Amino acid sequence: MLKDKNILLGVTGSIAAYKSATLIRELKKRGANVQVVMTPLAKEFITPLTLATLSKNPILVDFFDPTNGNWNSHVNLGIWADAYLIAPATANTIGKMANGIADNLLLTSYLSAKCPVFIAPAMDLDMYKHPTTQDNLKKLATFGNHIIEPTSGELASGLDGKGRMEEPEKIAKVLDDFFNKKQTLKGKKILITAGPTYEKIDPVRFIGNHSTGKMGFAIAEECANRGADVTLVSGPVQISTQHQNINRIDVESAEEMFSQVKKAFSKTDIVISCAAVADFTPKTIANSKIKRGKDDLTIELKPTTDIAGFLGEHKTKQKLIGFALETDNEETNALGKLKKKNLDFIVLNSLKDKNAGFGYDTNKITIISANGEKKSFDLKPKTEVAKDIIEQLENIL
Repeated sequence: MLKDKNILLGVTGSIAAYKSATLIRELKKRGANVQVVMTPLAKEFITPLTLATLSKNPILVDFFDPTNGNWNSHVNLGIWADAYLIAPATANTIGKMANGIADNLLLTSYLSAKCPVFIAPAMDLDMYKHPTTQDNLKKLATFGNHIIEPTSGELASGLDGKGRMEEPEKIAKVLDDFFNKKQTLKGKKILITAGPTYEKIDPVRFIGNHSTGKMGFAIAEECANRGADVTLVSGPVQISTQHQNINRIDVESAEEMFSQVKKAFSKTDIVISCAAVADFTPKTIANSKIKRGKDDLTIELKPTTDIAGFLGEHKTKQKLIGFALETDNEETNALGKLKKKNLDFIVLNSLKDKNAGFGYDTNKITIISANGEKKSFDLKPKTEVAKDIIEQLENIL
C-alpha cells in the first residue's frame, strides 16, 4: 500500500542513523517515493551520498543551496508528503517538535506538514525514561502524531534497556499498515464538536469547564484516517490538528458552537457531539471588569441552546452520537439523554473512574445503543478509545 506514496524521511543526529539506509530500501521496496531531510549533525553519522544513492533524490539539509541560492521550501515538502517519518528521532529533536522550535529544515518541515507524522525515538535508556522526554512524547501524541515505540536491547552506551530505534522492517510495516487501512468512511461527511465552551461574565472572566478536547480531537483524527471529510468545531483548547481531511472551526461560546453546527448540519451524514457545552450562560455580560464589592455577587444565568437536542429534533438521515460524562446514576442518566436527544448511541464515561475523563490521555467508556445494548471497555489511551467508538459507528451505518 506504499506504492506511489510520497514519504518524507527525517534523519537526526543519532547513532541509529545507520539504520536509515535500510529503512529507505524497505520503503522503496514497497513502492514509495522517498525524500530525505537531515539535520546537520545527522551527516556526522551517515553520509548524504549514501542516502541520496538509495533514495534516488538529493538530500536536503539546509534552507537553501549556498552554491546557487536554490531555496529548499519546507512548505512544499509538507504539501508533497503523504507521510512524514522521523527516524531516528533524538531527544533533542523530540523536545523541539513538542515545543514548536524550528531551527533547521527538518523541524520547519514538521511544522508545515499537513500529512500524518510518525516518530521513531532513538536514545539511551535514561534519556528515554526521563520525565521530560516522556512528557514531550505524550504531548506529540496529543497533536495526532504516531509514536513508534523503541525496543529494548544493547545500546550504544553499552547499557541494556529501552531506547533502541525499532527495526527498519517493522517501521516500514507500520506505514504500510497505516495506508492499508480500509477507507471505511470515505465519502462520509462527519461533524464533530470538541472541547469546552467559555461563557463570558465580563471582559476577563467566564464560566467554563475542565474539558481539554483530547477525546474529540482523537475521534476527528480517527475519522479522517478512515477517509471521512471531517468538520471539527472546537471550543478553546491547546491542541493542534494535522490531518488534511479535517476542517477545523474554532469557537468560544455555546451560541457560537451552535451557530457553526447548525450551518453544517444539513450537509452532514454523521454528528459526534463530544464537546462539553455549557448548559447555562450569563443573562448579561458586563462591559468592564466587575470589581469586588462588600456584598455577595449574584450572576443571573439563562439556559444555552441544547445543541444535541436540536439535532435530534431535526435529523433526517443523519446518525447522531452523544457523550455523557456523569458523576452519579451514570447509566440511568446516560439512557435518559440517549432517548431525550434521539441519539443512535451514547458514550458514557464516569468521573469516578481513575485516569478517565477531563485532562487525561486515557479514558474508560461504555457504549449504549438505542436498542439498549451495552459494550464496556477497559481503560486505554484516547486514541484507542476513538477506534472503539468509530467501529461502533461503522456497525450501525
